[in-house]
Amino acid sequence: MGEETYSVDETVDVTDVVCPVTFVKAYSALEEMREGQVLCVRMNGDQTVQDVPGSLKQEGHQILKLFDNNDGTYSLIVRKTGD
Repeated sequence: MGEETYSVDETVDVTDVVCPVTFVKAYSALEEMREGQVLCVRMNGDQTVQDVPGSLKQEGHQILKLFDNNDGTYSLIVRKTGD
């Protein structure tokens, strides 16, 4: 109960880059989307998993979920909020 439902509109994979490029790629993907759309950011690395959600939230976007894919990567689900 209380689990928010969402459907992912776009996915960006930043597992092959390091900070700050990870944030830049995620942010750029959100910029191309419409308000209310949902982005999945596939990432790895402890620093990235800490930094990217906080940075996107600071930009005003809504973090819906962060989960471990159990393969060394994580998926961050973000809803784009007002421009």
